[in-house]
Amino acid sequence: MAEADRAAAHRRIEWLAGEIRRHDVLYHLRDRPEISDAEYDRLFRELRELEEAWPDLRPADSPTLRVGAPGGEAAARSGGFAPFEHRVPMLSLDNAMDEAEFQAFDERMHRLLGTDAAIEYAGELKLDGAAIELLYQDGQLAVGATRGDGRTGEDVTANLRELRTVPPVLRGDAAPRVSVRGEVVLPRVAFERLNRRRAERGEEALVNPRNAAAGSLRQRESVDVERLRALDFRAYAIAEGIPRGVETQIQVLDRLRTWGFRVSEECEACLGLPGALDYHARMLALRNGLPIEIDGTVFKVNRLADQREIGTLPRSPRWAIAFKFPAQQETTVVEAIEINVGRTGAMTPAAKLRPVFVGGVTVSNASLHNQDEVERKDIRVGDTVVVQRAGDVIPQILGVVLARRPPDAKPWRMPERCPVCGAAAVRLEGEAVTRCPNLDCPAQLKNNLLHLASRGALDVDGLGEKLVEQLVETGRVRRVSDLYRLDADALAGLERMGEKSAAKLVASLERSKHTTLARFLIALGIRHVGETAAELLSASFGGDLDALVAASQADLEAIPGIGPTIAQSAVAFFADARNREEVAQLRALGLEWPRGAPRRGAGPLAGKAFVLTGTLAGMTRDEAKDAIEAAGGRVTASVSKKTDYVVAGDEPGSKLAKARELGVAVLDEAGLRALLAGEG
Repeated sequence: MAEADRAAAHRRIEWLAGEIRRHDVLYHLRDRPEISDAEYDRLFRELRELEEAWPDLRPADSPTLRVGAPGGEAAARSGGFAPFEHRVPMLSLDNAMDEAEFQAFDERMHRLLGTDAAIEYAGELKLDGAAIELLYQDGQLAVGATRGDGRTGEDVTANLRELRTVPPVLRGDAAPRVSVRGEVVLPRVAFERLNRRRAERGEEALVNPRNAAAGSLRQRESVDVERLRALDFRAYAIAEGIPRGVETQIQVLDRLRTWGFRVSEECEACLGLPGALDYHARMLALRNGLPIEIDGTVFKVNRLADQREIGTLPRSPRWAIAFKFPAQQETTVVEAIEINVGRTGAMTPAAKLRPVFVGGVTVSNASLHNQDEVERKDIRVGDTVVVQRAGDVIPQILGVVLARRPPDAKPWRMPERCPVCGAAAVRLEGEAVTRCPNLDCPAQLKNNLLHLASRGALDVDGLGEKLVEQLVETGRVRRVSDLYRLDADALAGLERMGEKSAAKLVASLERSKHTTLARFLIALGIRHVGETAAELLSASFGGDLDALVAASQADLEAIPGIGPTIAQSAVAFFADARNREEVAQLRALGLEWPRGAPRRGAGPLAGKAFVLTGTLAGMTRDEAKDAIEAAGGRVTASVSKKTDYVVAGDEPGSKLAKARELGVAVLDEAGLRALLAGEG
């Protein structure tokens, strides 16, 4: 039995060592981790425990004996950067996962120092970024390098010089050779800003701030200076050149500040175990409100002389430890992908997950947003995925662990029909969201009723959210047209609905039947058909809804001001037999509007299309719109090749850039007034 146990332990050690080496390469060299930090920590701890139980089975190159990614100089060369040898190895830190493990660390420090007195620790944030060494010669920045395997890193000096928080020159007195250690991080605000701009350019989103920081430093060609300048370097150690008189870690941090480095303001001295635990609890409470991501605290014996006495291990210093926070990333399994239909008809896929405790809560669901997102991440039922939840943020799937994919896992596709009402799903060209177009879909009925009753549509006074909820939930209204079948008797018995209120609502419904085709089109809630588009469609067809319903997409696109998206959306809406039936029911119940010949523009701006952007000094946007339309022109929401003029005021948005890109004429307010006066 003992021999069998030994053989099993040997196999497990070899497998764990191989997996950890593979994940080290993915994390440190490729910036493409497959598993969460928490799962990596579990693998590492299991390997260490097995090696302690079977020390003769420990591989000579065990991951427990080294730091970071394997390969040293070869790894540096593979990235295209020159290797840089650290004269003082950049070690990793051992971890404490809970209070008991941190208490064991404190007891170990007492034994090693031979004292019963409370030990003073320097409490610091455990920054979640990329470890860096900055070498200064005679006060000037000479080299900036990544940690690599702890002994050999990559020379990324050129990229680090772009960081505003990397001083090119040390302020004040310093030794001829100074080595400063710290972490390059990407602040949360900068991370979100970069991802917004990447989305605007159609580029893939950055996965998380840590990977974005590490990946930015390892850019070699087509360097993205914007990304580099968004990074923040925070110093926390002096490896070489500690000034005379600096005797504690807290004094090290103070000297780093004096030299011009940014040091986390939250660092402080902590007396004994109670002081350290109190600091850890306070930083955990602050975690999600900090401008940068942290995944724990770091405690170092404060006196540098004590650090030297305690010494180091091959992989980590004995005198410091990282006290980890509860994981905000975990791995779990996608058990199913289901569709949720929202109040606007959006069909959103959601992953049903094997429950996992992450970020302080048990997570069992995660939105997948849309078909494109599922395809981009290639998420399949049965996949093992990395899930993240930071604070109160909705859980999200960061990626798939492809090595664990079941062989029979199949790509997921959005269903062709709404799972609630069975209507054929519609995805407009250029849009990511798939929608149910059915006006009467139960999942969106309440929203459709409120939209129909809104002031810009049919303006039904007295039909508010609470009343709509009652009408739908009591079954009095099962489809939009049922609204116009209501009478005082049908409304009786509803909460806060007396005889007078019921009579007023019925009268308001009756008044709303006499409307315009434009308002009716708005009331139908056709995607992208707002006030301007509805007016253009109504005018072009002279109030003839039947002609509009029969029109093709090409017919609608031929109308000035109606682009492909609006045309496609309107055609798709009326192509649904349920919607055509509902429109027929509403008309049969008395909704009507005047008809007339199609309107032709007249005036100095006849046939011209305008887009407004920015703030005008002498008139509001609404006043400018009214003036343009009164002069025969039309105002559209977006810039296209069909746009004749963009009117730009103060602080114009992206529409101005789009106009210049397309060569569209740009006017200021004076230019618009000249056109209105017929002077153009």
